[in-house]
Amino acid sequence: MERCVAAAGGDVGMCQTIFPAHANHRGELSAGQLLKWMDATACLAAEKHAGVSCVTASMDDIQFEEAARVGQVITIKAKVNRAFNTSMEVGIKVTVQDIFTNVEKIVSVAYATYVAKPVGAKKIELEPVQLLSTEDHLEHTLAAERRRIRLGYEQVFQNLMQESNKEDTFKEEDAVSTDLTHVQSIELVQPPHANHHGNTFGGQIMAWMETVASISASRLCRSYPILKWVNMFKFWGPSIVGDRLVFNAIVNNTFQNSVEVGVRVEAYNCEEWIKDQARHINSAFLIFNAVNDKGELLTFPGIKPTTKDSVRRYHGAIARRRIRLARKCMLSAKEDKPSDPWERSNQAYVSYSNVAALTHLAAKQGWEITSMLEHIKIWTHEEGDVLSLKVEMQVKIPSHLAFSLLSDFTCRRQWDKHFLTCEVLQAVNEDEKIYYVTSPPMSGHKPRDFVILVSQRQPCEPSEPYVVAVKSVTLTSKPPSPEYCRSEILCAGFQIYSDSDSSCTVCYFNQMTSGVMPYLAANLTGSSNSIEDAALECIKFLEQKGSKGSDLCEKRLS
Repeated sequence: MERCVAAAGGDVGMCQTIFPAHANHRGELSAGQLLKWMDATACLAAEKHAGVSCVTASMDDIQFEEAARVGQVITIKAKVNRAFNTSMEVGIKVTVQDIFTNVEKIVSVAYATYVAKPVGAKKIELEPVQLLSTEDHLEHTLAAERRRIRLGYEQVFQNLMQESNKEDTFKEEDAVSTDLTHVQSIELVQPPHANHHGNTFGGQIMAWMETVASISASRLCRSYPILKWVNMFKFWGPSIVGDRLVFNAIVNNTFQNSVEVGVRVEAYNCEEWIKDQARHINSAFLIFNAVNDKGELLTFPGIKPTTKDSVRRYHGAIARRRIRLARKCMLSAKEDKPSDPWERSNQAYVSYSNVAALTHLAAKQGWEITSMLEHIKIWTHEEGDVLSLKVEMQVKIPSHLAFSLLSDFTCRRQWDKHFLTCEVLQAVNEDEKIYYVTSPPMSGHKPRDFVILVSQRQPCEPSEPYVVAVKSVTLTSKPPSPEYCRSEILCAGFQIYSDSDSSCTVCYFNQMTSGVMPYLAANLTGSSNSIEDAALECIKFLEQKGSKGSDLCEKRLS
């Protein structure tokens, strides 16, 4: 097996002035041209890390937030966030700058997956990414979470499809047949469309897909559609110079001011072309809207599926929209918003935001130590009106045992007096559980209750911590009760680092909310030692239970 050595260096950047040849009829940068530039920049970043040729495997959902116009400057920065054996996640950030005002705006932030292409029969194992900054560490950790979302996407989609199929949402009145939006186009792959190995550039295929999808959408809006979102480009197989690529685009569904177009790409070499034996190499779903001369959004007519396949695509568009809206909601979440609803469409993104929030909180600069005991340190962090707490504990048990004990919240009552009761409401999977927790009343107030999601993650690499992330969620099956004051946990949890085979460092974090503050306020003002007491009880609990666990393991081994 050949082990590729990561090349030194950081970002790969591309700067382009937008000329009329790059623009559409509105004088704005063509989405297809931008996709070509994004893919080229990201591929160069992947190859810089791998040291060998790389090919595009997929590009995650892409949202275009700003339009870039002729005369402005586009800057694309790409960097490998994490390497997974033979594949890599590359982060891509696109900004546009007005050369007269010097104002810079974000056009898009995207993530793509590239696969290192071995030379000959050798297998490739990529070197880990060199993490030089706090941001590098953050993106490295979150890349593993984004990978979980990619791998679990198909199951989430199928679950939503089953729900959508039960709903009869067809609108017969003034509906347009989907058949009228079908567009087919063919391209011959020539040397300028391919890399030095003869493989067609992924960005070139994406640009062709955008063109045919735009024509399909225009059949409905009688205007020039504007690409706003792409639902994950997937590259199922390669194409090479000399291949004929057939693009089929058709509208799947409309949603008032937007339309989803599905595009399928099939490849043929000369022999396959004669025999009509197609290779399915790409698929994507593109979302467009359209505006009038005043910049106002146009309304798309409803569509009417006429075949069994068009009905499937109709419901698929509904399922993808639910996932897309959930993702948009989660990734643009504000700190003062209420807890997220726990639904099929957003479970992956709620879990992602849970782990991401804890990771970001732990990585913040400016923590100030406020108390020190023999095995305990207490830190606080202030950022505007937001106060956060960190408790660091040295524990004499292996990190995996501490993780096992702390991730089971039904055990927490044994050391945390703020947990009066705790029951499992949903065991979603082995890494996600939803608990219902009640806390004792403070003087003159009702007892509080919480519905919390606990997401646990084992480290992918020895240097990474075990993670137990906690945040409040909303369950329709567990509404607020008049007996309790329903409270929120915005961000909390544990990071557990291994110090040796028999010891670890446990760090507890909590971003204060009004629901948590009453239990900790006295400690922060110095009139109580409840935090230190809880930390001591936690250490005692872990070491007692951990020693029993170690003894049991030794007996089993003997």
